[in-house]
Amino acid sequence: MSDDAMNDYEERLQAWVGRKLGEPRRGQDPVNVPMIRHWVEAMEDDNPVYLDDEAARATGRDGIVAPASMVQAWTMRGYAAHVHPEPVPGGMDELTDLLAEGGYTSVVATDSDFEFHRELVPGDHVGVEESVESISPEKKTGLGAGRFVSTIRTYRDASGEIVATQRWRLLRFRPAEKPAPKPLRPRPAINPDNAFWFEAAREHRLVVQRCADCKSLRHPPGPACPQCGSFRWDTVESSGDGHVYTFTVNHHPRHPAFEYPLVVAVIELAEGTRLIANMTGVAPEDVEIGMPVVLDWLDADPDLSLPIFRPKES
Repeated sequence: MSDDAMNDYEERLQAWVGRKLGEPRRGQDPVNVPMIRHWVEAMEDDNPVYLDDEAARATGRDGIVAPASMVQAWTMRGYAAHVHPEPVPGGMDELTDLLAEGGYTSVVATDSDFEFHRELVPGDHVGVEESVESISPEKKTGLGAGRFVSTIRTYRDASGEIVATQRWRLLRFRPAEKPAPKPLRPRPAINPDNAFWFEAAREHRLVVQRCADCKSLRHPPGPACPQCGSFRWDTVESSGDGHVYTFTVNHHPRHPAFEYPLVVAVIELAEGTRLIANMTGVAPEDVEIGMPVVLDWLDADPDLSLPIFRPKES
């Protein structure tokens, strides 16, 4: 936003200071005992003057009174008003749109200060009107750059007498941009035959399945030895040395969890078995068949560690 545009925006914002945010709004219902009862039960407030006439008169009152902090509740619009909003936007809607124009699209309440002029009693019908007291210059906050908008709500009874005022302050802020989390790598298909291999990988151990009878090594893991058919097996830990048996450079299809171009190699281990793994620490154009490599580890996320290979230093 240019300086001229910024100055114009600031003038339009400050023009709201002192303005009413709409016509006075009367509460849907007068002060009544059932709502008082709901309130004090929810708040676990056992002050008897709210529900017991005799206890209230013992304090010098004419009868029960409503909790002072309920004053705002008597003028709340209710569920139906939010489901079916008024067809013509009010002043608060216009101010909210103007703040959104500046990027201040998020909101959090920061302060609510009441001044009570008299206690409310059943039968009082309360209305409220609200005006803008101040709009601050842009401030840097932990939530993001924003503006503090202070309004004054004036609560009156049916005769127009002020019963309470409320200074209400909101922070309208521009949410700080957060980088989107990197998507997880696709999950491997883990089953009872290969779970041991992935468990070892989480410990940064590259193991190779070995037939317990004929001692032949095999990868990928399987339930039976392809040489002698035995179902008995154990493992040996690979040294991590090997060479590139063959490779390809993937450009497509792209998955957001990977960085491209992606070198996918068939690595022949010193122990004689082969596995498919990514290459790291080398440009795709520098990979060669027969290149000596050494084991490294990729901790893709807390639940997945995978072997990768880098060129062996000469």
